[in-house]
Formats: sequence, C-alpha cells, structure tokens
Amino acid sequence: MRSPLPDPENLPSPRAESWKYTNLPRAVPPNLAREAAPQTASVHVAKNKEHREEIAFSARDNTRHAPRLKITLEEGAQATVIERLEGEGAYWRNMGAEIVLGPNAHLRHYRIWADSESGVSTVGTSVTQARDSSYAAFYLFQSGKLARNEIHVTLEGSGAQCDLNGVSLLRGKQHGDTTILIEHKAPDCRSSQFFRAVLSDESRGVFQGKIHVHRIAQRTDGYQLSNALLLSEKAEMDTKPELEIYADDVKCSHGATTGRLNDESLFYLRARGLSEAQARALLIQAFADEVADKISDEPVRMAVKDDVQLWLRDTG
Repeated sequence: MRSPLPDPENLPSPRAESWKYTNLPRAVPPNLAREAAPQTASVHVAKNKEHREEIAFSARDNTRHAPRLKITLEEGAQATVIERLEGEGAYWRNMGAEIVLGPNAHLRHYRIWADSESGVSTVGTSVTQARDSSYAAFYLFQSGKLARNEIHVTLEGSGAQCDLNGVSLLRGKQHGDTTILIEHKAPDCRSSQFFRAVLSDESRGVFQGKIHVHRIAQRTDGYQLSNALLLSEKAEMDTKPELEIYADDVKCSHGATTGRLNDESLFYLRARGLSEAQARALLIQAFADEVADKISDEPVRMAVKDDVQLWLRDTG
C-alpha cells in the first residue's frame, strides 16, 4: 500500500500532519482481540470481460479486524464493485484495498459505511491506473463512531481519468475523515473530487484533498470541491484543499465552502405551504443528491438516495 495503514502498536494522532484533524488513539476501543481469520476478497477481471460483484465486510464486537481487498482489471475489462462495511458492537476495522487498472480498463467502485454506533473504520485504498483507464468511485458515510477514508490514486498512463465523489451524513459525536492524494504522473489525464458533508449535533467532518501534478504531466485537468452544511452550532468541518503543481500546461482548481441552510430558500418553501421540517429536509436532500446524481449505476444511485432519506427521517 502506498498509503500505509495505521500500526496498532503506534497509532497516529494529531501530532502527524496528515492526521491533524483525526485522533485515532482516542477513538479505538481498548484491549481489542485480534480477528482469528482476516477477511479477504479478490476481484480479477480478464481482458475485455465485464463483471459485477457485491462484497460485505463484517466486524464483531470487541475485535480488531484487518480485511484486505484486491481488484485487478486487465486491458479493456469493465467492472462494478459494491462494498458494504458493517458490524456490531465496538471494534476497529483497519482495512486495506489495492486496485490495479490495466490499459483502457474501467471500474465503478461504491463503498457504503453501515457500521455500528461504536465501530471505528480506517480504510486505505491504493489505485494505480494505466493509459486510458477510468476509475469512478462513490463513498457514503452514514454511521459509525469514527471513519477515515484514505485514498491514493496514481495516474501512470496518459489519458487516464479518475472521479472521486462522496457524501458524509454525520450526527451525534460522529467523526468522518476523507483524505485524498491524486498523483498525475502522465500527460493528458483528468481527475475530479466532489465531496459534500451534512453535519448535525456535535459531529465533525474532515476533508483533506491534494492534487500532485508531476513535471511530465502536461495538459492535466484537475478539479476539487468540498461543501459542508452545518445543521448545528456545535458541528465542525475542517477542510484542507491542496494543489502541488510542477507542470506548466495545466488546468487545476479547488474550492471549499462551509455554511448553514439558506434562510431565503427556507422562506420560499415555507411560503408555499411546507412546514419548517419539510423545507429543511427538502433542502438537505437536494444538497446530498447533487453528488449522488453522479452515480451512473441506477440501483446504487437509488439506494444511496433512500439512505439519505432514512438518515433525514431519523435525524429529525
């Protein structure tokens, strides 16, 4: 893994720059027993073949899990992989995923967090892309005590494309951290990052996104946007967008916003007969759906929108 997962004997804390917003030692339950048989999953799609697979990683109470996922697509292969992270009780899932895409291979990857209220998940994903390949990913945070989604994408072949999108739905004292590094190591590549967070109560969201354009990566197109919606005065969002550019023929941009629901929009909806709760729910749903609409797989897209509605109903 290019982004090594935390060492159980030396957990990273805010003293490390990349963990400055996320205190893992404080979150991981003490005295966890090691998982007896680590879960592993492998998806290998042969040249010019198509494949679809759903994978669930489960965690048990009072255990430390270290599941591993390997996805390999040969030249011209296409695949859709849907992950679901779930569990019961208090645990720490420390997961590693390695994805290798051959020339002109195309992967749609969806990861859904459905952890228990006391569950902690740290997930490190390494993606390597050859020429003309595409990686389209969507991540949904909706549960768990703490989650950190760390992604390292390397665009090694010209014409490669990477699209990372995600929605965080946080309440109570939940903590959701998305940390991304996209390295452009070849010319004529494109990458985009579009993440939104809805934070209620005393929850905390983190977005750290970096685009690194190497000198050889001329004609790079890089885009990055993070938006956060705060529903409570005690909620917090920490955003750290970064660009590191060494090529001179590039088009790169980044932006970040944090704010509350628009009063004028609320008034407009209230004036048309909606209650305050209905108006708020409608605006929050639209805020999250703008990212969900980028999911090209219709069953997954509809399931994510249903999850958003369920979260809104339970949050009130």
